[in-house]
Amino acid sequence: MNRKFANVVLEEIEGVEHPMLLAQDYHFALLPRLIKEKRPDVRLAIFWHIPWPNPQAFGICPWQRELLDGLLGADLIGFHIQSHSNNFLETVDGALESVIDTEHFAVNRLGHRTAVKPFPISVAFPESQPEPSSNGSRPSPYLERAEIFKQLGVESAFMGIGVDRVDYTKGIPERFRGVERFLEKYPAYTGQFTFIQIAAPSRTQIPRYYDLSVEMEAEAERINARFQTGKWRPIVLLKRHHSHREIEKFYKAADVCMVTSLHDGMNLVAKEFVATRDDEQGALILSRFTGASRQLSDAVVVNPYDTEQLAEALRFSLEMPPEERRARMRRMRTIVREHNVYRWAANLITELSEIRLDKPETVKEG
Repeated sequence: MNRKFANVVLEEIEGVEHPMLLAQDYHFALLPRLIKEKRPDVRLAIFWHIPWPNPQAFGICPWQRELLDGLLGADLIGFHIQSHSNNFLETVDGALESVIDTEHFAVNRLGHRTAVKPFPISVAFPESQPEPSSNGSRPSPYLERAEIFKQLGVESAFMGIGVDRVDYTKGIPERFRGVERFLEKYPAYTGQFTFIQIAAPSRTQIPRYYDLSVEMEAEAERINARFQTGKWRPIVLLKRHHSHREIEKFYKAADVCMVTSLHDGMNLVAKEFVATRDDEQGALILSRFTGASRQLSDAVVVNPYDTEQLAEALRFSLEMPPEERRARMRRMRTIVREHNVYRWAANLITELSEIRLDKPETVKEG
């Protein structure tokens, strides 16, 4: 499939002088080498959206040499964070005959140099403010929250939100157990706090994903059966795809957003939530296993495997003084505004455009 795609790309750039190509994600691991073999004049970058594991973990793969060789056809390989770049360089060092330039984070192999650098991806930060109402005031998040609860048939005071694909890396069952422990430890929030999980179905034909979906539903039902009273229930599970506009309403109304990934390259939900909160309210609970936690240090950073810590993070976030909540959100919004997706793309393309292309040497690997 990579070769088929390469042939289409080569046809597209035929006759173009010094073209530039940006490939994205693991589906195209073999593409850079296939393109470079035919068009060594192409400036080629590939961005890897998922974490790169340590050399021992990647060594499990029977085709590690082929995948690495394909990737190293690129002039530039981008990852979300520096540790992923370091893991990649260590993997190459142990698997292929090459020279690792640790000072400049590059690989020299078969007469070709590949730069390996982090480019933390982000979101588009909305510059426009919400339209004021007829009396000149902004829409109230409290009114929006009340409207959401009314539509869901739930009576509650505080609202948490989670937005994920149904994927075993997202830590959704762990999140639910954190909510359960929170209600055990702080019963005053029974009847007061509702967590809404937007769960977009994903790869449902694959047994592991189907099993996860079943487990997620079972956990929500078990916890609801344990705590539910009248029109209140602790967890509302919405298993369908939502548009960005629909999700934005939940972001704006929530007291807290929980991102509890067990393993994630960046996780843009965290940044979307921050970008949406122009009222500078709301708290973000963020897994330390996300790339986003390296940038958003004002989030409440947690280990999602630690149920007690998740429960305490919920309590802390809901009871945080408004001044502290505002200060934290303001600092996070500044980071997301300054390091938005346009800067990510500009930095990546600028870096690629400045790379000097070497003439390939005919060298056989020993």
